[in-house]
Amino acid sequence: MSQHTPHIKATSADFAKTVLMPGDPLRSKFVAETFLENAKLVNNVRGIQGYTGTYKGVPVSVMASGMGMPSIGIYSYELFNFFGVENIIRIGSAGGLADDIQLRDVVIGMGACTNSAYQEQYGLGGNYAPIADFGLLRKAVEEAEKIGVRYKVGNLLSSDVFYNANPKFNDGWYKMGVLGVEMEAAALYMNAAAAGKKALAICTVSDHILRGEALDADARQTSFTDMMTIALNVAASM
Repeated sequence: MSQHTPHIKATSADFAKTVLMPGDPLRSKFVAETFLENAKLVNNVRGIQGYTGTYKGVPVSVMASGMGMPSIGIYSYELFNFFGVENIIRIGSAGGLADDIQLRDVVIGMGACTNSAYQEQYGLGGNYAPIADFGLLRKAVEEAEKIGVRYKVGNLLSSDVFYNANPKFNDGWYKMGVLGVEMEAAALYMNAAAAGKKALAICTVSDHILRGEALDADARQTSFTDMMTIALNVAASM
C-alpha cells in the first residue's frame, strides 16, 4: 500500500521492509552515507530525512523519528500501517541508570516502562507492558557478541519528560532495575503490537544519570557506530 501522509512524502516502494530509526535526522544521514550503498533520499518532509539503500546486498531504510513518543508514534505508525514496513529498529541514546551500566554500553530494550499516557488510546482497562520482538532481540544479542560490544538486555524507561521537576523521579525506576532512560521505545513497541509488526530499541549509553558522567560530542559519534552496526546486521539478516 502506498500513500503520501502529512509527514512522509513517499510510496511503499521507497522503503525497505526494515527501517532503522535514530531520533536525529543528521544521524539518519550519517548512517546512509557511512553504511549504505546507493542510498537515496526518499523523504525530507519537515527535515525528517529518510534514506533507502542496501547493506550487504539487502535493502535497508533509515529514517529519523524526532524526539519523544508523540513524534516516533507518528512516524512508526505511518511506516507500519501505510508504507508496508515490517520491522523498525530504534537506534538512539539513553541515560544510564543501573549501577553496572557504563558509558558506551549498548542497551537492548527487552521491555519499555513508561510514564506516558500513550497506551490509553487502546482502552485496555489496565497497564500494557510494551516489549520488543524476541526474534529481533535475539539477533541483536548475537550480533553484539560477534563484534565484542559491551551490552545489557533489560528494561528501559521511556519518559515523556526530559527536565523533570521532581529530583527524585528516577529513584523508583532505579530500584526496580531499569537499565536506562530514553523517550521513544514504549510508543514504538505499542505501535508494532497494534499493527502486528516487529520492533526493537537499541540504545547507546551517552551519559549516566545518577553518576553525572557524560560523553562529549566526538565520543558519541564514534561510540554510536557499534549500535548502528548491530542494527544493520540484524536488518541484513531479515
